[in-house]
Amino acid sequence: MKRVLILFAHPALEKSRVHRRLVASAKRVSGVTVHDLYQVYPDFDIDVAREQALLTEHDIVVMQHPIYWYSTPALLKQWQDLVLEHGWAYGTGGNALRGKFLFSAVSAGGGEQAYSDVGLNGRTVRTFLAPIEQTARLCGVRYAPPFLVHGTHRLSDTEIDAEAARYAGTLEAVANGTLDLERVLHDDELPRNLPAPSNGTPEARDAR
Repeated sequence: MKRVLILFAHPALEKSRVHRRLVASAKRVSGVTVHDLYQVYPDFDIDVAREQALLTEHDIVVMQHPIYWYSTPALLKQWQDLVLEHGWAYGTGGNALRGKFLFSAVSAGGGEQAYSDVGLNGRTVRTFLAPIEQTARLCGVRYAPPFLVHGTHRLSDTEIDAEAARYAGTLEAVANGTLDLERVLHDDELPRNLPAPSNGTPEARDAR
């Protein structure tokens, strides 16, 4: 069983219809640790040693957040700036993360057509996540394709519940090895046709 760490960043979670349900579903998956950065660090004063310890304890890291101006929320960028230190995550002697996997789990208000070469934004979501992919590469981490939820402004409650179940199924498949991230590294997004999550006893941890 792989250990999965979700670095969750949403500065206005009380207003989010989608991410609240995604997080709730993630917490029910065995082997998953949910770490809410805005809850733990409301003043942006990040405990670097604690964050590095969490990273070393897990095999797969998920950066979960909404797409904000084609990038991440500010605290997740702050986390990268402080936690991924030279000599620890990269550079001479910086091998702490080598061999791990990382992928993004993101939501976008625009539909799939908007995030395409011919759409409004002119690029795919994975293209906008290129800075994270390059950061992972520098740290010796393999960057898998993202889990995507498009068109969040128009989703019904039923559709959001379906996306939350799909997220849980993806996390379960990643944790138990049903989904081999190595085989999908160059895809635009993670597979959508994974089995529904099991209904076993919840064993996920909250890193708060």
